[in-house]
This record gives sequence, C-alpha cells and structure tokens, in this order.
Amino acid sequence: MSALREPVTRIAVDVTFLRMDAPPTGAAPPLPEGASVVRLAQCSVPYYRYLYDTVGRDWVWWLRRTVPDEEIAGMLARPDISIHVLYQGGEPAGFYELERRGDAGINLAYFGLMPHAIGHGLGRALLRHAIDAAWAEKPRCLTVNTCTADHPRALPNYIAAGFRVLRTVREVWPVPNRLGLKLPERLKV
Repeated sequence: MSALREPVTRIAVDVTFLRMDAPPTGAAPPLPEGASVVRLAQCSVPYYRYLYDTVGRDWVWWLRRTVPDEEIAGMLARPDISIHVLYQGGEPAGFYELERRGDAGINLAYFGLMPHAIGHGLGRALLRHAIDAAWAEKPRCLTVNTCTADHPRALPNYIAAGFRVLRTVREVWPVPNRLGLKLPERLKV
C-alpha cells in the first residue's frame, strides 16, 4: 500500500549557518520611541501561529505551519524555549524565539518583523535585543541560520551584528501547496 502524498512545490534554498562566540562590545541601538520587547510568560498556540505566520508569510516560513497544534503547544511549554515579542504603539511588530541547547549554547530559532514594520529602523535594534537577551544567560555561544528565502538583508544584518558564517548548504524543501504560500519563482526547482 502506498502512502498518500500531498501536492508540494519544491524550492531550493542556500541555508547559511552562523555563530557568535562572545557578546558584542559596542552600545546597543535603542528601540525607537513607543517600542518595547516583552518576553511572554506564556504564549498560546493561536498567538504563536499569528506571529509565525505573519512574520514568515513573505519569507517561506512553512515548516511550523505543518505541525499540529498539540506539538506547537508542547514546544511552547518547554522551559528551554522563550518567545519575545516586539510591540510598537501597542501592537505586535515582530518577534524572536530563543532555544536553549545546553552545552551547545543558545539558538536564535526565529527572528523577524511584521510586514508593516519592515524598513522603519526596528530590525537592527530588535536583533541586538535578541543577542543581548541570549548573552545575559552566559551561553557558550549563540547560533542562527538564514536562507535565500529570507529577507535579503537578513544575512548582512547577522554578520554586521557580529555573527560569523560557519557554512552554507543547499537544501530542497517540499513546501505543501495547501499552505497557499507565495513561492518566489527564483527558488522553484
């Protein structure tokens, strides 16, 4: 008996893995007036999906869209995961997710701005907030990865913030068509 396979579109992305081995020494750029970052004490599955889906909609964030609510709830309940939301004028403008990996350090698992917040000087300050929040826990290192589906300024911003490139690998992703994501033609295989 063959397994049912859902229709997918394959895209090819170059995934770049980065690492930071010491906290930055320069002054952090301030968040703009009216902006603040809140570490959520608890994050509901619907709110997490709203953050993930809205921030990632234009950048092919697809994987967690395929995960059942029960698994997302379990992930959000883990003490090694934290969700930090950028608010501006009282509304969400972006978020980041930190994943503590024991001796392997902390991973900046997700980072991004809502579409309406891009291009308003929030990204650099939010990235530094994420970096400082991670280093406040004194990890061995801080890691992040980005890919050619992400915003074109992602990789240069990570490097400018003090991350160094470890390696880049080509991956082919089977993005389920049912997700309705707009897939850039340049990435389709």
